[in-house]
Amino acid sequence: MARPREFDRELALERATRVFWAKGYASTSTEDLLAAMRIGRQSLYNAFGDKRALYLEALERYQQGTTSGHLQRLKGPASPLAGIEALLLGLIAEDDSQRAMGCMGVGAASEFGADDPELVELRAKVVPVLFSSLVERLHEGQSRGEIDPAVNVEDAARFIQMTMTGLQLAARSGAGVDALHALAHFAVNRLKID
Repeated sequence: MARPREFDRELALERATRVFWAKGYASTSTEDLLAAMRIGRQSLYNAFGDKRALYLEALERYQQGTTSGHLQRLKGPASPLAGIEALLLGLIAEDDSQRAMGCMGVGAASEFGADDPELVELRAKVVPVLFSSLVERLHEGQSRGEIDPAVNVEDAARFIQMTMTGLQLAARSGAGVDALHALAHFAVNRLKID
């Protein structure tokens, strides 16, 4: 008879996610995970498989949560420009320690690049969703007279996604809230009609 699981799997996964988010995959040891998750080695293997499987599950969960938040901020305001601004500003944590962690997805892309097919597949689940929503809001902004009609909306959507990455990398490297807010406002202002 199998013993019942003696820990909350979701809580353990949340704790593992924070460790991977803060340290990256390579710098996170199994001991780091066991201590943070407050479980034994066998429980980790029984519930999650190995470190790699745990990382993939944590990253996918993280990306689903953050993408959902991105889309809510982007689509929330009636004004498309305000939605884009909310999207960018929402990336900037007020808490210094959280801001310094940047984005787990950007960290994974930095650590693994495009060489890991499973991570590329995870990115492919979220990047196009955000891209198409950005294109939609940019078109809407043009039709409402908020965004320069000469702007190529697909190029602008890519620019916003690269700005998101840049903000997260800058945050991770120590940029402060004011500097990051200025960058976000600068990017939004590039879309406006002169």
